[in-house]
Amino acid sequence: MGMDELIQLLADSGYQGIIEFHTNSKTPIKKRKNHALTEDEKQYNRELSRRRIVIENVNRRIKRFKIMSDRYRNKRKRHGLRMTIICGLHNMDLPKI
Repeated sequence: MGMDELIQLLADSGYQGIIEFHTNSKTPIKKRKNHALTEDEKQYNRELSRRRIVIENVNRRIKRFKIMSDRYRNKRKRHGLRMTIICGLHNMDLPKI
């Protein structure tokens, strides 16, 4: 897949098979047939969701610019530049800590 194994990938349940390609991936634990999740599994899923919500909010804000949510119809070589500008605008809008 081309990702460094030191990078920890946090994914939602739509990426259940990603562990085969990237061993340092975290996905929610699904309920098994006729077996409810244990309290530890529920806690793991809650903690994963808390960590993922930050990037999901960033994705939502970037999609407002339509470069990620619609088909890109401009020159391909400028896509990276435009994404960099949009991400820079997003970062400027973040509160200072």
